[in-house]
Amino acid sequence: MGAQHHRGLSEQGADTAIDQACRMLRLPTIRSQFSDLADAASREQMSYKGFLAELLLAECDDRARRRSERRIKAAAFPREKSLRAFDFDAATINTLATCEWVRKGKPLCLIGDSGTGKSHPLIALGTEAAMKGYRVRYTLATKLVNELVEAADERLLTKTIARYRRVDLLCTDELGSMELDRRGAELLFQVLTEREEKNSVAIASNESFGGWTKTFTDPWLCTAIVDRPSFDAAIIETGTDSYRLAHTKARAGQVVTL
Repeated sequence: MGAQHHRGLSEQGADTAIDQACRMLRLPTIRSQFSDLADAASREQMSYKGFLAELLLAECDDRARRRSERRIKAAAFPREKSLRAFDFDAATINTLATCEWVRKGKPLCLIGDSGTGKSHPLIALGTEAAMKGYRVRYTLATKLVNELVEAADERLLTKTIARYRRVDLLCTDELGSMELDRRGAELLFQVLTEREEKNSVAIASNESFGGWTKTFTDPWLCTAIVDRPSFDAAIIETGTDSYRLAHTKARAGQVVTL
């Protein structure tokens, strides 16, 4: 069909043609909004270029939103949490919400007693990273270790570790709430080692680094595992009244006092 033929389209014919073209080109937002945007453009005496820009920007914005929603869904967070609903000082929010630490592949550790709200910032910061375009995965430490053990039994360990390696941020919750045997600890160590200085890991634990011996009972392995997430990390210590942020380049065995 030539351009001359399209000029003769009726209003109804134009609507049908736009609808069909949007389906073919996979432009769902323009398809659903073009009529309202056309009416607004007419009222505001918008130029053709201005109207076209409005249509395309609406599609781009919605596509970005849908991508964010897919990344958040893929992260498998157990519930929705937002930084806006979190009692955090502004400087700390600004520091972490930029997700610069994720871009640089740096670790984040949230340390505090049970019930002091570590999961909230872990999920909220993971959500923020997903919204900024990073691939994120949330998992309980026990679930991760069980998955690794099962994968090793079924000779799928390489594939499973590779899947976790591909994400930009691995959020590991409730570390320190269980005791791991040597095999489970070694598998977790392998995942952390694969990510070191390449991709970020965020860990929430109810034990300070010095207390990780309760989880990793082998002294050498405990030292090696603490060494991974704690080096050059952002450390958040949660309390009942406040959340404080610090940075450290400390190696294993040195606990940050905030």
